[in-house]
Amino acid sequence: MKRAIVIKKAATCGLLPGLTGTPNGAPKDDLAIPVRSLEDRTMISRLFLLTLGAIAVLWGAIADPAVAALPDGRYLYVATPGIRNYLEYGGHGLLIYDIDKDYGLVRRVPTAGVNDKGIPINVKGVCASANTGLLHISTLTTLTCIDIVSEKVLWEKPYPGGCDRMGIAPDGSYLYLPSLEKGHWHVVAARDGEILAKITPDSKAHNTIVGRNGKEAYLAGLGSPFLTIADTSKHAAARKVGPFSHNIRPFTVNGDQTRIYANVNELLGFEIGDLVGGKKLARVEVKGFNKGPVKRHGCPSHGIAMTPNGQEIWLADGHNSQIHVFELDGDKATQVASIPTRDQPGW
Repeated sequence: MKRAIVIKKAATCGLLPGLTGTPNGAPKDDLAIPVRSLEDRTMISRLFLLTLGAIAVLWGAIADPAVAALPDGRYLYVATPGIRNYLEYGGHGLLIYDIDKDYGLVRRVPTAGVNDKGIPINVKGVCASANTGLLHISTLTTLTCIDIVSEKVLWEKPYPGGCDRMGIAPDGSYLYLPSLEKGHWHVVAARDGEILAKITPDSKAHNTIVGRNGKEAYLAGLGSPFLTIADTSKHAAARKVGPFSHNIRPFTVNGDQTRIYANVNELLGFEIGDLVGGKKLARVEVKGFNKGPVKRHGCPSHGIAMTPNGQEIWLADGHNSQIHVFELDGDKATQVASIPTRDQPGW
């Protein structure tokens, strides 16, 4: 059975936040999103904002009679709880929605991730691979592996220092798993969770993207204005990008892996960095809106994504409950739309 799988962590952070290009060899035409008007953007925003999360699209063929009841199509996988451990935003589990049927709920898949009293723990990250058929969910303390086909939990493991928002290799073979705001990242095998390596930038590990070409991983700690780039052939830190104007929060990387678009503390907007040259290039501020108090995350913009064609940046604005859209022309970003949301967006 062939499925397009869209993975989302409710509310706070996506697995490969905004990574562009053609994942796993999918044709670019299949990933292109035609955006012609504010109405188009508002419609598309439902995919991004169903549970105020970030998304990644993975393509591949998965065949097994166990999922015969799930017909070919596009499905949205949502790991909850993603706003701390608040169950009112979707309860606990892995929710499957049918994108082509107005995002109708298909079913809830039981997951792990509870404490010793049976209370669900905050979901921190989620990622999956169509190549392996495995989906991973991180909480504050553990990493859980689920078989997408059988929808069964294969294993759950704790890691020293806890877990945060991980990234997965393009072939699905390994994950870069940050500790919970500690000094290090673990590199772990996707199939069994074995620790393969440890990288210690001492940046309060938090957000992670593994590049589309699989050669580099991008590690951002919320305690540092520098992005660490790891060489995945050695699973070791190779160089840094920055400094940015403040500590890095959520970020995204273009498909060519030449630019980073990063939220930073105190900024309603984002900054652009050169992944090759290692320097910050530009600062982009939202126009027509002011900063103000936010419910979560402690920074004005906590969430940024790039459209699959690489032509737009979508930016979260918590205080004003908006998603701001910017068109890209090289390193110039022009604000073209603002989409209201029913709650403060962030991922």
